[in-house]
Amino acid sequence: MTGNHKDKSITRRRALAVTGGTVAAGGLAVAGYQAAFADTATTTAEEATTASASASESSGCMTLMSSVTEGPYHLDGALVRKDITEGKSGVPLTLRLTVVDATDGCTPVKGAAVEIWHCDAWGYYSGYTTANPGGSAPAESEDGSTADDDTYLRGYQIAGANGVVKFETIFPGWYTPRTCHIHLKVHTGGQKEDGTYEGGKVNYTGQLFFDDAIAEEIFTLEPYSKHSGSYTSLDDDMVYDGGGASSGLLTLAAVHKKDPSKGYKGFLTVAVDPDAENTGAGSGGGGGTPPGDAPSGAPGDAPAGTPSASASS
Repeated sequence: MTGNHKDKSITRRRALAVTGGTVAAGGLAVAGYQAAFADTATTTAEEATTASASASESSGCMTLMSSVTEGPYHLDGALVRKDITEGKSGVPLTLRLTVVDATDGCTPVKGAAVEIWHCDAWGYYSGYTTANPGGSAPAESEDGSTADDDTYLRGYQIAGANGVVKFETIFPGWYTPRTCHIHLKVHTGGQKEDGTYEGGKVNYTGQLFFDDAIAEEIFTLEPYSKHSGSYTSLDDDMVYDGGGASSGLLTLAAVHKKDPSKGYKGFLTVAVDPDAENTGAGSGGGGGTPPGDAPSGAPGDAPAGTPSASASS
């Protein structure tokens, strides 16, 4: 995909996402994050999709999710918080993730700490704001936000008795050679301390993915449209394996069907083994060959010019 990303071909994975309750919509200019979520109006289609997603979370037990690489951008010490935006602009995204024990009838995992991190609308990660996201994009410093360059778009939430965590963030951008995605880890056995999560172990390291049609529509909007270049679709991504929800494909519902700038709600049940341990360092789905101008030893999904981050959890 180049420029405004208008390829509308229906792939096998897009069909899978749509039948799972994904709603696509047309594009208008991006509204402010807080204003978008303050507006509580919903469409009948969105309500039906939300109900369907919620029902699917509680019906039966899904396949144990396979861990993949944590990628080059993990940082220790993320804050425990629901809203991770820090003023970063973009299309609002509310995530509702339900952590269940795949080894015990998919019962909720109370106290599971879910950690997520992802790039901003132009493909930059906090802690790595000078790393080139590929294609043509303004410098991260030009976005005009007051976000902390070491902490934005990173955070933990701790599941209650129902295993559910919720995050308020923005729809991620993209970087070469990856498709649009969010990283996550599920931790158990630790506790909140000094504003972050300490101790315990990592049970699962994975990534969340988005239907191509929705991502491409979002990327025609501001501020995403200021990043041009070749976007990697789900079919061509080096990590996503085509397994749908069990591989991290989100069910998405538009807040307003006719105006995607108002945001999306994303749902997924994350089925883990609470007795397992997987930090994501050197695990499967590592991402293939890094770009030719990436430094030697950089992880496979690192964009060009990216420093190699610590692989510790």
